[in-house]
Amino acid sequence: MRPELNNTIIGNKNEGLAISFLEAEGFRIVERNYYARKLGEIDIVAMHDGVLHFIEVKSAQADFDPVYNFTPTKQRRVINSAYYYMKEKNLDMVFSIDLVVIRWGEVEFLENVTM
Repeated sequence: MRPELNNTIIGNKNEGLAISFLEAEGFRIVERNYYARKLGEIDIVAMHDGVLHFIEVKSAQADFDPVYNFTPTKQRRVINSAYYYMKEKNLDMVFSIDLVVIRWGEVEFLENVTM
């Protein structure tokens, strides 16, 4: 199997794991894999307690911690994509940029990572 296909399969599996975790925590999933034109993709858009959450999922099955894959460049893209989403949907509400990190099947939720 080509490495990029394997990464896609693992990524989809881990996004599913993140969705299950978020739903168990009371989040309502609004969208998955929202693409904001040339700005980038948001893995998960969810609502929780009146706050709109834009959630990036990072995972790895190696010694390297996947949290380091959420670079300042990726963070800017997610922020810009979130603003684009809100403008496109004509929303004016509180929102949060969050990160779900999955290490060897263990899920960690990091809320409001831009502060």
